[in-house]
Amino acid sequence: MLTTFKEEMQRYSWEDVQAQIYATGIEQVRSVLLNPQRQLSDFLTLLSPAASQELESMAQLAQQITQQRFGKTIQLYAPLYLSNECQNICTYCGFSMDNSIKRKTLTNAELVLEAIALKSSGINHVLLVSGEANKTVDTAYFLQAIKVLKPYFANISIEVQPLSTAEYQLLYEAGVHAVLVYQETYHQEVYKTYHPKGKKSNFEYRLDTPDRIGQANIHKIGLGVLLGLEDWRVDSFFNALHIDYLQKAYWKTKYSVSFPRLRPAQGSVEPNFIMEDRDLMQLLCAYRIWNPDLEISISTRESEHFRNHIIPIAVTSMSAASKTNPGGYAVDPQSLEQFEISDERSLAEFKQIIQHAGYDPVMKDWDVAFNNSI
Repeated sequence: MLTTFKEEMQRYSWEDVQAQIYATGIEQVRSVLLNPQRQLSDFLTLLSPAASQELESMAQLAQQITQQRFGKTIQLYAPLYLSNECQNICTYCGFSMDNSIKRKTLTNAELVLEAIALKSSGINHVLLVSGEANKTVDTAYFLQAIKVLKPYFANISIEVQPLSTAEYQLLYEAGVHAVLVYQETYHQEVYKTYHPKGKKSNFEYRLDTPDRIGQANIHKIGLGVLLGLEDWRVDSFFNALHIDYLQKAYWKTKYSVSFPRLRPAQGSVEPNFIMEDRDLMQLLCAYRIWNPDLEISISTRESEHFRNHIIPIAVTSMSAASKTNPGGYAVDPQSLEQFEISDERSLAEFKQIIQHAGYDPVMKDWDVAFNNSI
């Protein structure tokens, strides 16, 4: 019988997991790569420093599995930032309440202008993002925004503050395709130091959020950690543990994982742990080898060079031509960004890169009419 994820997580000690990862030997890694039936313990093995010695083999295997499951396609989307208002203090975020910045929340008319700009560029899948300001950017606001934007986009996903099951049910009924929520770090004590004030400081409420999303029958749940706050290997194990738990509890739901590395932002802290490109490549491959059906997403936080090279390996979804400020596409291009992006190429440019790699850029991955016919 499944427990809550909090109970599942308490079965593991951060220190014990960390020790096991760093004690892993190369022969254990090679054994995992040869065995087609893999468990969560094998994912832990693939996170180890020892596994970096087999990165080429991991990349080749990840590529084979990805093509078998997803074909040679890359789904493209863009974030649409609704508001930079926020009631939390998060030491790594440009939207943090203690930053003295101009706050902006898009009106219905401004949402239309942003939608037209995105649609004219070719974007058909949009991710709505907002700061966590429950009094001004609340569920009623999100529902109105979805109503305004729905005529313009085939897919609408959302990444906002944690909500109740009933509120997620309303989003589902309004046509939301996916909900993304990141725990940031699964180290509870460290979490407190990065989130000293606001509703986000409640570690357990955020930890329970994917359960509430699953109970509301949302089509897809996206998870991830902010890479740089803690040891990426250990945080990623607990993120995978969370996915493993959710897949058993809500088996009809699809799952995706994202890999945000800490990027420069106004007032933000320096990364506590540095993650090199080679480390991120290892992590992508580890996820794919462990969980062949998992959707893997990479944003424009990453460099052009890195994004070009991961296209044929493990990724299935990528953002393009992103703006991380409300109104950034048409209304107010100079408003404050949540963080600096690295890959600033246009959608047309990036589509050419994907095609040059022998892959198809996909602007729409499913149709609600098809989904309702099942």
